[in-house]
Amino acid sequence: MVNKGFPKFGMSQAGAYVAALKNYNLPDFILAMIAKECKSDLLERGRIDDRLQSMNDDALELLHKVFVNCEEDDVGKFAQYRFYAYVSSMYHKCEVLVNEAIPGATGKNHKIQVAVKNNGMYIAVATNKATGNPVNKKDTEKFFEMVDDIKKGEQGTMLADAIYGSSVGFRGESLVLLEEMSKVRNDNDPENKLDFKTANFENNIYSVTKC
Repeated sequence: MVNKGFPKFGMSQAGAYVAALKNYNLPDFILAMIAKECKSDLLERGRIDDRLQSMNDDALELLHKVFVNCEEDDVGKFAQYRFYAYVSSMYHKCEVLVNEAIPGATGKNHKIQVAVKNNGMYIAVATNKATGNPVNKKDTEKFFEMVDDIKKGEQGTMLADAIYGSSVGFRGESLVLLEEMSKVRNDNDPENKLDFKTANFENNIYSVTKC
């Protein structure tokens, strides 16, 4: 399988990108999203290097920028792609859905950046702040209330994890508040426990800052 069409930057460059990218555990849905964005072909199945080689130059270049160089863009799309892949890596063999609308107990439909399903049930939700100022107390309070509402709704019965990621850091008081609210919640309702995690993007990797 070779790159379709005459390569824009030569097979040597495309080959270098493929060689680097095949070492990354890139989820299928990420490859599909990038392929769609770049109007690229994509082999549905096969080895990762064959699938990468089926993609066009624009797609390979974008994947390299996002995952190898860890570049940033103005609207934070690159950061979101990295966050999607990070969440996916935590839940093997689960279905990962992007920009999912999940109803809560209040009847409100909550738009969740990443939702994870296992056997058709939501088990985790996650959101990431890609641009702007560090996450503050108001941000964490809003996240907590949204997740709590989903958990209390009909579709949240198996929900166990809630991950708040940030590419721009967290204010110290926001972490303290989230920890306090989750502790009170879980102490008052141990049967419906929710594990709140925060993950910060530093040194080109997401790492959990608090559980």
